[in-house]
Amino acid sequence: MSIGEIAAVLRRRWYVMVPLTVIGLLAGLHLYRSVPVAYQSQSSVALLDSTAVAELAPAFGNPISNAGGSLVVTADVLIRTLSGADAARDLHGLGVSDPYTVGFAANTSGPMLTLTVTGTDRAKVLKETSTLTTFAGEQLNALQAAAKVQPAYFVQTAPVVLPQTPVPQLKSRYQQVLAVVIAGVTAGFTLSFVAETLLVARRREAAAEAGAPRARLRRRRLPGRRPDATALLSGYLGLAFFIPSNLTLPGMGGVGTPANVFALLCLFWYLATWLTGRLRPAPGTRLPRVVMWFLAVSVLASYLGNATRGSTHKEVLGADRGLIGLLVWVSIVVLVSAGVQDRARLDVLLRRAVVMGSVVAAIGYYDFFTATNIAEHISIPGLQSSVAQITTLDRGAFTRPRSTTAQPLEFGGMLALMLPFAVQQAFDPVRAHLSRWRRWGPVALMGGALPLTVSRTSIIGALIVVLVMVPRWKPQRRWTAIGLLLGSVACFKVAVPGLIGTITTLFSSFLSNSDSSTQARTVKYSAIVPYLEERPLFGRGLGTFTPDLYFFTDNQYMLTLAEMGLLGLLALLALFLTGIHQGGAIRRLAADESERELGQAFFASALVALVSSATFDALSFPMFAGMFFLTIAAGGSYLGFIRRGAPQEPRTVESPCPPAETRTELAQPVP
Repeated sequence: MSIGEIAAVLRRRWYVMVPLTVIGLLAGLHLYRSVPVAYQSQSSVALLDSTAVAELAPAFGNPISNAGGSLVVTADVLIRTLSGADAARDLHGLGVSDPYTVGFAANTSGPMLTLTVTGTDRAKVLKETSTLTTFAGEQLNALQAAAKVQPAYFVQTAPVVLPQTPVPQLKSRYQQVLAVVIAGVTAGFTLSFVAETLLVARRREAAAEAGAPRARLRRRRLPGRRPDATALLSGYLGLAFFIPSNLTLPGMGGVGTPANVFALLCLFWYLATWLTGRLRPAPGTRLPRVVMWFLAVSVLASYLGNATRGSTHKEVLGADRGLIGLLVWVSIVVLVSAGVQDRARLDVLLRRAVVMGSVVAAIGYYDFFTATNIAEHISIPGLQSSVAQITTLDRGAFTRPRSTTAQPLEFGGMLALMLPFAVQQAFDPVRAHLSRWRRWGPVALMGGALPLTVSRTSIIGALIVVLVMVPRWKPQRRWTAIGLLLGSVACFKVAVPGLIGTITTLFSSFLSNSDSSTQARTVKYSAIVPYLEERPLFGRGLGTFTPDLYFFTDNQYMLTLAEMGLLGLLALLALFLTGIHQGGAIRRLAADESERELGQAFFASALVALVSSATFDALSFPMFAGMFFLTIAAGGSYLGFIRRGAPQEPRTVESPCPPAETRTELAQPVP
């Protein structure tokens, strides 16, 4: 369905679209005028050792120079005390009736706290912030007195930032108004096409009962190719690959990338086309959508779990962003598995994904050899960075490239995810007439960029691709590939001195448990247990376990346990296993070697996602998540095509020949 046809339906069913849109606008206007503006004030305090302790070296009487170390634990105890019900009751008696939060100050590793009060009365909020700041010091003294600490050794609170003048929080207000307006427009859009479908069906039934010829809906013929799912998904790929992942629309956070917004708009296109009967999901492609329903149920359950607990405003916004991210993932899966009706168009989509991924890999070479990052110099009007400051990461003597992704780990993980398809397309006999550089260029760019990230995730992903695909090849191709791999390692050792040694040191320190990053991740395994015990089944809400409130997990499975509980972990594992199953089924049912290699590529890609998710929080990065769900849906779509093209009666030892009808068709000459 083209844009002109969608506009024609909306124009015909204006009596549905216009009233609901007007209702949404009026509701948004009422919400804007009735909901008061919220004001927020903050103050910051630091914990300092007593002067008695500061007399010792290296402080020599200066408490500020000794503010660190074990005081972080003291600060954590104070935060938990002020966040408790007893402290809230005492503060309410002192006049602090508005919501308040206490936490570690952002971007600091020392014992520094930020106290925040949010309310609708500007003067009252400022007064409550001052009361909360004073109460924090009194509560700390009370804790130490209860522990029978001598007053000379009391840890003191020192105000660093005095209570600030309350500022209006217009962002949350505008978000609520915009949500109501969008809900009205969406309801009008959907019900317009529902009404169109019902009225057309009734008209056809009436014509059939009257004995008249079946009525046809007159459609406007537009010149050229109509937009289909492949064209729309190609636009999504272009936005996802070539606009840096950190650039987002204001107010939407990390999920507000132009690619994600475009995917949501494409979902409206699919709904309009599906509701009017122009498009129906192909048979045999249901599995990815069923697994996505399982994931959607777990996300919604975690969202309700977040609403039933005392979550902060940041956690509520994070849960809302999690729902938006879920809609983006559903859009990609539905468009690929149900929207692409032609296998040739699906081949075009995967080919475009590989070509665009190779361009991203080529940009990574520029980052590595120039020791810079190209994303730092890209600025698009209307977009803002969702990251406070982009820095170029180094490891050893090398700059870790990130190209247009958000982080080197996402860069390496995304390339490892797409590498199997680049290899399969290079061997595809259909593309044998092309020049070698067109067939093998993407393989060289993607495979060569993986070691440049100086990351264990990238190397493990490359090894998985090799171990899954190479043993399935014929001996001649297999030994040639092994020789090329060994030659590539030698070339890297000569062209980039020290790179191979740095990567080897990474794995040796990992195996000996002497690497600092590995030890930091191991410590977090036990730190996640209290949050899991608190909400084991449904979690705290997708998108709520943010680093500024808690800590980095660097593990998608740990993050899923904290945010969506055991149900979410089962849904995530079901996604990975679905991709692995689809790849194996395609290889088993394929009729020729090219299709079998395609199934092996899907198998390798899903296995890369399964393993690499244990090394970083993969689904938190928009480009990796988008490519993962696209490959999962493409595997389901390919499996449906192959099953529909397979013979109805499988060949056996007793009946090795195809049915008579098939033999007759094969015997006929091909024009």
